[in-house]
Amino acid sequence: MKGKGITQNYIYNLLYQIVIVVLPIITTPYLSRVLGAEKLGIYGYTISIVTYFTLFASMGIAKYGQREVAYVQDDRKKRSEIFWELNTIRLITTIISCIIFYIAFCIDGEYNTYYKILILELISIILDISWFFQGIEDFKKVVLRNVIIKIISVVLIFLLIKNQNDLLKYFIIYVVSNFIGNGTLWLKINKYINKFKIDFKSLKTHIKPMISLFIPQIATSIYTVLDKTMLGILIDDISEVGFYEQSQKIIKVALTFVTTMSIVMMPRISNTYAQGDNKKIKSYMNKSFRFNWFLGIPIMFGIIGTAEKLVPWFFGQGYAKVTLLMKFTSPVIIFIAFSTTIGSQFLISIKKQNIHTISVLSGAISNVVLNFILIPKFESVGAVIATVFAEFLIVVIEITYITKKNYTRLSDIFCHITKYLISGIFMYIIVKILANNMDVSILNTMIQVIVGGITYCLGLTILKDDFFINIVNRILKRGDLT
Repeated sequence: MKGKGITQNYIYNLLYQIVIVVLPIITTPYLSRVLGAEKLGIYGYTISIVTYFTLFASMGIAKYGQREVAYVQDDRKKRSEIFWELNTIRLITTIISCIIFYIAFCIDGEYNTYYKILILELISIILDISWFFQGIEDFKKVVLRNVIIKIISVVLIFLLIKNQNDLLKYFIIYVVSNFIGNGTLWLKINKYINKFKIDFKSLKTHIKPMISLFIPQIATSIYTVLDKTMLGILIDDISEVGFYEQSQKIIKVALTFVTTMSIVMMPRISNTYAQGDNKKIKSYMNKSFRFNWFLGIPIMFGIIGTAEKLVPWFFGQGYAKVTLLMKFTSPVIIFIAFSTTIGSQFLISIKKQNIHTISVLSGAISNVVLNFILIPKFESVGAVIATVFAEFLIVVIEITYITKKNYTRLSDIFCHITKYLISGIFMYIIVKILANNMDVSILNTMIQVIVGGITYCLGLTILKDDFFINIVNRILKRGDLT
C-alpha cells in the first residue's frame, strides 16, 4: 500500500490536529466569558481525572499500533491481524477502566454528575482507530470524517451554552462529539482489512511492547494532566486551574504545527527501518531537526510578542494572568518539538522505546517534585515552571543518547539554528514595536501575526536559507518535502 507524500500527509494531519485543537479554541473567548474561570476550572479538573482512565483504556495502542501497521502496511493479512488483535485488547482495557471509574467517581462526590457523562468519553476509546490509518499513511480518511463532527460541536456550543448553569451541556457536547467522531472512522474500514478470527493466545505477544510504550505515555500525562489535578488539590482557588487550562490551549495550538511532522514521519521511518535503509532514516531525521527550528523559533517568539494584546480580547476580563503563563510556557514549543522528533518519531520507530521511557519518566518525576515545591508558593506559575523544566530535561536526555550512540551528531541538530534565531529575534522586535503602539483588538493581533510572519520569512530570504527557499519552491510546484 503506497502512502501519500509527506507534504500531503503533513497537510492532512495538520488539518486534523487543527480541527481537534483549534476549533475548541474558537469557542474559548465565548466560554471564558459565559462560564467563567471557576466553571472552566471544574471542567479542567474533572477532565484531568478521566484522562488517567482513558490512558489505561488506550494502553499505548495508538503509537504501538501505528508503528506495527507501518511495518506491514503492504500486507493486508498481517495488518488485519494486528488491527483486530489490538482492538480486542483495547476492548478489554476499556471495560476495566469504565468499571473502576464508575465505582470510584460516579456513585458519589461533588462532581459525580459530570463524571457520569465522562463515561462516554471512556467508551469512545474503543472506537478510535485513527492509529490504523496513520500506520498505512492515509491521513485523509482521518481528517475528512471528523471535520464535520467538530464543526457541528462548535455550532452547538454557541447555540446551547448561554450561562454558568450550562456547564453540563458543555460536557455533553464534548463527549458526544468525540464518540461520534471516532465512530465514523469505522464506516469504510472493511476496504483495508479482512475479517479475522482472534486467537487470544496471540494477544500476549503485544502486551510487553505495548506496556513499554504505555509507561512513557503515563509519565507524559503527569506533566500535561497532573499539573491541573495538583493545582486543584494544592490550591484553594479553583480559578488557578482555569487560568492554567486556558494558557495551555494556546500552547497546544502552537505545538500542533511543530509536532504534526513527527506524527506523519513516524510510519514513514518505521517502514524505512523495516527495509533496513539507515541512510534514509538519518536524512529524514536531519530534515525534521531543521524543520523544528524553522517553525519552533518564530512560534515561540510570536507567543511572547503577542500575548499581552491577545489575552484581553480573546479571554475577556479576569484572565490577565494567562498572559504571564503563556510567556513562561513558550519555550516548551522548542523542547517538545525535539523530544517528539527524537522520541516518538525516531526511537519508537527503531524499537528503542526504552530510552524514550527513561527520558519521559525522568521528566515526570522532576515535574511532580517541582509541582509540590512551586505550586503552593507560585500557584499556576509554579506549575508552568515545573512543566518547562521537565520538557527541557527530557530533550537533553534524548539528545545525549542519540549523539552518544552516533545516530546523529550534535552539529547536525544545531548547525542551522543561527539563521532561524536571527530571523526570530528580528521578528519579535517588530511585533513588540507594533504591540506597544496598538490597542487591544482582534484586528491588531492579526496584523501582528501577519507582519511577524512576513518579517520572519523576509529575514530567512535575506539570509538565503536554502531550507525555506526549497519549501517555497516545492509548495509552488506542489512537490513533496522529501
